[in-house]
Amino acid sequence: MPRYIIERQFAEQLIPTKEGVESVNLINDQEGVQWIFSFLSADKKKTYCLYDAPNPEAIRAAARRNNIPADVIIEISGEIGPNMFA
Repeated sequence: MPRYIIERQFAEQLIPTKEGVESVNLINDQEGVQWIFSFLSADKKKTYCLYDAPNPEAIRAAARRNNIPADVIIEISGEIGPNMFA
């Protein structure tokens, strides 16, 4: 399944809750997308999320239903890291 980075810009600071995360995961499951993890900016108004999804449209559908932004969706093809040639 393709993997994507999603940039999300929030108007207010994001303060995740257990209930909110459970709701996001439920809707994501229904749309066929899987949230892997996210990075939260220092001001808590932007996230960079790693997702597996069949296509960007599924990510947008889940975001609409979750009432969260999906400002930029970028398909990625692989991973690189500092230890890959060690």
